[in-house]
Amino acid sequence: MRIIGGKYKHKRFDVPHTFKARPTTDFAKEGLFNILTNVYVDFSEEPAALDLFGGTGSIGLEFLSRGCRKVVSVEKDFKHYQFLTKVARELGDKNWIPIHADVFKFIQRTSERYDIIFADPPYALDNLADIPRLVFEADILVPDGIFILEHGKDYSFTDAPHFMDHRSYGSVNFSFFSLEQQ
Repeated sequence: MRIIGGKYKHKRFDVPHTFKARPTTDFAKEGLFNILTNVYVDFSEEPAALDLFGGTGSIGLEFLSRGCRKVVSVEKDFKHYQFLTKVARELGDKNWIPIHADVFKFIQRTSERYDIIFADPPYALDNLADIPRLVFEADILVPDGIFILEHGKDYSFTDAPHFMDHRSYGSVNFSFFSLEQQ
């Protein structure tokens, strides 16, 4: 896994081959961060980001590398969480905070609000379609913030509340949501 932009650009981390998580492809990450940077997010304002289903840490690290003042990555799988904490120690960047927790319980109990929320659940997750509603019900996104859901091609959120945009990069799909639809 490599970081494609920002202060940690080109830094690589070897993801154990036993991992169940599928990292977002570089092609999809480049597309996502081009859209975020050019349309939705001013990284010079040092937004706070929440990375749900942290997996390999690929997206959380991109947020960190591009200037987020705080990135919280939530991961339920203990081996994945251990990997995230190992990478965090190697980087020595106190602005990245891996948390070992169930995403659904975390969003119900956190009182923090974020400028950017990214969720990359397993594509086969039974309640994947509920995630946007749960995020907005939890009131953890700032009013002008953005929520991005990565999902497979079998889902469409165009009729969901707060939906703004959809982008597809091969088999990777991103749906964008905001309280203040742009």
